[in-house]
Amino acid sequence: MTFEMLYGKIHRATVTDANLNYVGSITVDKDLMDASKLVVGQKVEIVNINNGERFSTYVIEGERGKKDICLNGAAARKAEVGDRIIIIAYASMDETEREKFKPNVVLVDENNNIEEIRDFI
Repeated sequence: MTFEMLYGKIHRATVTDANLNYVGSITVDKDLMDASKLVVGQKVEIVNINNGERFSTYVIEGERGKKDICLNGAAARKAEVGDRIIIIAYASMDETEREKFKPNVVLVDENNNIEEIRDFI
């Protein structure tokens, strides 16, 4: 049996751009990706704190240190610049993996600076 478990999360990130004409996805600053264990192409769920929207997309790597969080393509209609979002990744784990795995939960400020990294929920 496998379980869908929290893999990594960026909590309360601020949307810095929304590009309707891009092919699709969410661009995430490489520093934030590393801190939360997110990888290029990984499926993520986005929760918009401002308007309650929830949707899925995939991660593309943003430039390290720019603090960018950009919704691309159709996802750009789900949030506005300045909205606060939660980026959540899950992974399938068997019982042994689930018992040992610790997700990285990254807390950021309004400028997407890392304030804290937790290895618990």
